[in-house]
Amino acid sequence: MLATQRQHLILQELDAEGAVRVAELAALLRVSEMTVRRDIDALDAEGLLLRVHGGATRPAAFGAVEPGFGAKSAREADAKRAIAAEALRLLRPGMTLLVSGGTTTHELARLLPRDLGLTVATNSLMVAGVLAGDGAGGINADGGIRTVVLGGQRTPSEALVGPVTVHALDSLHADLCFMGVHGFDPKAGITSPNLLESEVNAAMIAASDKLAVLADATKYGTVALAGIAPLSAVGVLITDDRIGTGPAGHDAEQLLRQSVGELRLAPMKQDPTTPDPLAPARFAPHPPSLPDGQPPSGTAFKGHDA
Repeated sequence: MLATQRQHLILQELDAEGAVRVAELAALLRVSEMTVRRDIDALDAEGLLLRVHGGATRPAAFGAVEPGFGAKSAREADAKRAIAAEALRLLRPGMTLLVSGGTTTHELARLLPRDLGLTVATNSLMVAGVLAGDGAGGINADGGIRTVVLGGQRTPSEALVGPVTVHALDSLHADLCFMGVHGFDPKAGITSPNLLESEVNAAMIAASDKLAVLADATKYGTVALAGIAPLSAVGVLITDDRIGTGPAGHDAEQLLRQSVGELRLAPMKQDPTTPDPLAPARFAPHPPSLPDGQPPSGTAFKGHDA
């Protein structure tokens, strides 16, 4: 068995059990404990698990552990694409968006239509790179998305945080905030392993008329170090349709529907006979409601030009 195959099986076992022991993995894979330790060391270096004495555990099992962007982007890729596609249905022409850091918001940035006259303010270096044409799905300098990059201190997840970022948000106003989170839980709300990032995300919520959280179903029940906001502050939660089949079962979906303004479930597999989910995104029949009942103005700043 190749090392990549063993490591894939180790991650599968970890996802199922939450923690694994070297001796048990060696018996399961029919290899030496030394081989298993080498595999665990390699996966730990990539941020895909956390090596502990005698075995390994999920990074998310520790509320203050913040995986790097590369490690997170390799996980749940299909779910992130489905969630990003569903998020496009919230868009209306001329909107101003705040987009937080995260791998799901990065996927959203790749899919953003370039002909809606959108303005995007972001603290994500990866999102900014896509919108500047540095990544797949990006645009040229003369493209149709006006991009504002917030300053600050860089995190392992390639987000900018700290007092500089919070201060920049004081002068911004957005119609809609798309936010990626480390975990969401009915009691703890939405959380982050990074204290500074949680402060920035809270400031993003305050600067927006509506909050849309993008998080795959594996993040349900995960509680990180720092709270961002209760679920009652979430206008729209977009997750994937596995939410009712996880460990919490059907209760998870019902709890979420009671806790957030609106729950949307992105299908993991689309019937080929159904329309492309991206096609109606620009013409969704019900635009997101704003506090004054008016359509988005597209104004990005409180007295400042972009």
